[in-house]
This record gives sequence, structure tokens and C-alpha cells, in this order.
Amino acid sequence: MELPTLAPDYTPSTDEEYMNPMQLAYFRQKLLDRKAELLDLTNETLDEMKQQGGVATPELTDRASAETGWALELRTRDRARKFFNKIEAALRRIEEGEYGYCEDTGEPIGLKRLEARPEAALTIAAQEAHERKEKLHRDD
Repeated sequence: MELPTLAPDYTPSTDEEYMNPMQLAYFRQKLLDRKAELLDLTNETLDEMKQQGGVATPELTDRASAETGWALELRTRDRARKFFNKIEAALRRIEEGEYGYCEDTGEPIGLKRLEARPEAALTIAAQEAHERKEKLHRDD
């Protein structure tokens, strides 16, 4: 999908048609910026791991501390990977003309929610229902 070039000061408004080409271009750029930030963080983590050479230290407490630190870092990177996948899915929805609408209900997600979380695929109500359902199954 060919999107217009954004003016540097453009901000989506409720006064315009919802998910018009300018809004789509705006959110596409926002998603691409977040994607670039995540890639930078991932590359920084990989560089750190290479520089520090892993956790092969003879001192047991140092090794345990290093392993704990790496485990935490890797969990953080796994969350970043999942976030990256959500960004990719949102970019696909823009290309497919489905961006800005709830995957469950088809209702508009809303500019405020998308401004805060441009990768959002559900309205707030649908997201809350999804989380309640997930919590019920997790507690089993």
C-alpha cells in the first residue's frame, strides 16, 4: 500500500476520517521507529555478550551472579522479541487495510489507544476480556 509522505508536525486528529492514509502513514512510521529501537537494543545485548565472553568464570559466586544477570537479560530480550512480532503484525495489518480495527470485534481501536500502543490489535474492552480469560485458564 502506497502511503503519503508525512509532514513533520502531523498528528492524527478525531476531526479527520478514521484510519485515512495520513493516519496510516503516521502509525506506520511510529511502528518502524519502535522496531528500529528494538533492533538497536538487541544488537547492544549481543555485543555485550560477545565482549564479556559468557559466564565462564572460576569463582562460583561470580559465575552465579553472571548467570542470573544473563538469564534476566535473555528474558527481557524474549519479551522484546514478542513485542517485535506484535509490531510486525501491526505493519502487516496496515498493508492489508485492517490496521486500527479490533481483531475480535471489528470496532475501531481508537486514536488515543493507538497513540499509546500503536501495535495494539484489540480495543481496551476486548483486551481486558482476553486478559480475564487468560487469567482464568492460567489459574487452573
